[in-house]
Amino acid sequence: MKKKIVAIAMSVLLSVGVLAACGADDTAEGLTDGTYTGEAQGNNDLIKLTVTVADGVISAVTIDEQAETAGIWEPAETTVVESVIGKTTADGADTASGATVSSEAIIEAINMALEQAK
Repeated sequence: MKKKIVAIAMSVLLSVGVLAACGADDTAEGLTDGTYTGEAQGNNDLIKLTVTVADGVISAVTIDEQAETAGIWEPAETTVVESVIGKTTADGADTASGATVSSEAIIEAINMALEQAK
């Protein structure tokens, strides 16, 4: 009888542990607050930026250098930056139509910067 109770108790504990792990979210840990730099190749040259992390999430992105085409660059910058504020990654960020290379370079540079915050 004692073995049966121990077996049931162990089974319940194991089930609870598995269920808790299934609900875990790796991005919920947050990032270390601070400022971090990243860069990636844009359409014309490197895009260099600074990412500020506050309260474990992206709070600001500042473009430090870029040489992208005027009129194409601005929507890429606005769209990507606005979509990552409050997040812990740039993965899945919105991109600007007609500015795919610039948008993807901004995303890559942000994620490069965030590697330093993990």
